[in-house]
Amino acid sequence: MNNIWVLADVNKPPSGVTSMPVGAEETSAKIVADHNASAPVTPQQKQGPGNTFWIFIILMFVLMYLMLFRGPQKQKQERKRMMQSLQKNDKVQTIGGVIGIIVDIKDDEITLKVDESNNTKIKVISSAIGKNLSRDKS
Repeated sequence: MNNIWVLADVNKPPSGVTSMPVGAEETSAKIVADHNASAPVTPQQKQGPGNTFWIFIILMFVLMYLMLFRGPQKQKQERKRMMQSLQKNDKVQTIGGVIGIIVDIKDDEITLKVDESNNTKIKVISSAIGKNLSRDKS
């Protein structure tokens, strides 16, 4: 071996270490290091998630609450109010699409008149009422 090279690490910032060839007549390599460096080289510290991450997580929980719990709860309250406001002579539509006029309300059973000419009546349970057409003008 004629020449041996001592190289500095290219990934670290320069610290005064140099590289030079070592000749056949020299027995040891000469490495010059600066011991009076201003600050020791430390690996970068890992930073945790920032404030943006936590704001995003909180917004996701708020949206989940609104979509999964608050929406159906509000619809349930509106349906309960509609069921309590049903009265005789209200025009209603069942969830099956039958339109009739309430003739009688007993507990959980509602009697509807569906045909005026034949005086046809049907009995349905209160949960089968979909809309109160007398109150809802939409």
